[in-house]
Amino acid sequence: MNTLESLPSQQPRHPTEAEASFLRRETPDLSNSVQGVRKKIRRLTGRAIQDFSMIQDGDLIMVCMSGGADSYTMLDTLLYLKHVAPIKFDVIAVNLDQKQPGFPEDVLPRYFTERNIPFRIVEQDTYSIVKAKVAPGKTTCSLCSRLRRGILYRTAKELGATKIALGHHRDDILETLLLNMFFGGRIKTMPPKLKSDDGSNIVIRPLAYCKEADIKKYAAAMQFPIIPCNLCGSQPNLQRQAMKELLQQWDQAHPQRLRSMFSAISNVVPSHMMDHKLFDFENFQGIAYDKTYGDILFDRDETLDQFQNTIALD
Repeated sequence: MNTLESLPSQQPRHPTEAEASFLRRETPDLSNSVQGVRKKIRRLTGRAIQDFSMIQDGDLIMVCMSGGADSYTMLDTLLYLKHVAPIKFDVIAVNLDQKQPGFPEDVLPRYFTERNIPFRIVEQDTYSIVKAKVAPGKTTCSLCSRLRRGILYRTAKELGATKIALGHHRDDILETLLLNMFFGGRIKTMPPKLKSDDGSNIVIRPLAYCKEADIKKYAAAMQFPIIPCNLCGSQPNLQRQAMKELLQQWDQAHPQRLRSMFSAISNVVPSHMMDHKLFDFENFQGIAYDKTYGDILFDRDETLDQFQNTIALD
């Protein structure tokens, strides 16, 4: 099956005249610094799509638009790839209007219309449901997320979308990892690609390799009309916010730490963990066992130093 895995071996196709016009219109004058960030975001998005086979030829991608910097950047990047990638896929933007008080419902439709981007606005009053069922002071995230997920899955079926794209980035993935470790007693995070429980929807996260700081810098330079979340974003002292602040502190004091953490979730050694469901400790048979890891209990693991040298040059 033809996928974006072909990007390294194939030259990008030449855009048609209409596509070239689109790219010129959507590429305003940017500083050299921002141009570098844009190039980085596009490169990392393409790599994530390739690494996890997110997009295949003929896909219709339903891009979930919240109005935040992440979703705008994701849409912008996927539209760019749509016009230059060696495969054909289509994009439709979808916003769920949850009827939050003061929500500027005209912003996204105007943005899509001015740029001739196919879109659908789904109106569903989940705000009232969440406020009615969640006690004051309690987090609304869990219930809101479940309601939103069900509506978006249904919308994808109605549109005939083959993939649902969410704007979660590297920092979101690391925050989720820490949340599960510190509060859930498990090692788990947001996968870059997953299938819904009923098997009828595939969710992708094209920005999985991108840093939040780069996304915010690019979104500000592009002057995307950002819409703040007044439902969950206004709640103070959430555990996720605590994890975000912790990661920011680490990133400032130890710039390589986050890169090392992110690499770790792609390099799991089941035989050196404690999950008997992944590794048969009785018979020493398990998933992804590699004897080259060996028994280094009493030895210095020089690969740690080698890895730190590698990411220092990244």
